[in-house]
Amino acid sequence: MLSIGMRYMVISALGFSFMALCVKLSFNAGIPVLQIVAARALVSLVLSYLDVHRKGISIVGTHQKLLFMRGVVGAFALMCVYYAVATLPLAEAMVLQYMHPMFTALLALIFLKERIHSGIVWCVSLSLVGLLCVAKPLGFLGAEQAALPALSVGLALLGAFGSAVAYVLVRKLSNLEDSSVIIFYFPLIALPVSLLGLGGDLVMPTGLTWLWLLLVGVFTQVGQVGLTKGMQTETAARATAFSYLQVLFSVLLGWFVFSEMPDVFVLLGALLILVGALLNILIKPKS
Repeated sequence: MLSIGMRYMVISALGFSFMALCVKLSFNAGIPVLQIVAARALVSLVLSYLDVHRKGISIVGTHQKLLFMRGVVGAFALMCVYYAVATLPLAEAMVLQYMHPMFTALLALIFLKERIHSGIVWCVSLSLVGLLCVAKPLGFLGAEQAALPALSVGLALLGAFGSAVAYVLVRKLSNLEDSSVIIFYFPLIALPVSLLGLGGDLVMPTGLTWLWLLLVGVFTQVGQVGLTKGMQTETAARATAFSYLQVLFSVLLGWFVFSEMPDVFVLLGALLILVGALLNILIKPKS
């Protein structure tokens, strides 16, 4: 039986998977990545404000420095992840983003003093090998297909690291602030930053593109709420590791919508990364 925290993480994984689908649909329709970020941030900002207002609490919070830091890191990670999702096959982009459990486990060890155990060691080791299988640098293991674009892979990994930092900050803030306030600061910072970077490159959406942009924000909100509530009831490493379902959802969506069939090396890499994440969950630290 799954704990309430794990259930929230499953909801989060589903939300983020559909968010990635809508990002790719928007980009394929000619919308710049930073405009997609801005649209997502605008929708999330409105929904977050309404949620805070509904609870009758202050949107300012009591730990502004930590909240601001979480917003900045989250905005940086978001831009990197969206670029990777837009320019890579959906499955590969999500597998690379899924390196974040490894980064989260290490950061939680350093900053949250969560104890290291053999599960974390397995998670890190298998994730690194899985990364080589997915990215296929220099024809790793004799892969026939060309390596993925270095820029896209690098930004995907930066996004995964940024996500891990954001998750650790959420874990720290979860005992200090209401979850709605934590979520609110993210789009509050991401919106002006993305608009500033976009400059005059705004593209007017047409037809269904309006819907894709709206759903980017809606599904992101679902993912954020599930993530924040999940992190309040589980350790950082265990909670984020359980979001492995996001990889499965993304593979299925990429295949169904874009006819993207991952090759054997991507599947092997995904398997190694997921097994490492599961071992991180199943192997309990010795008391």
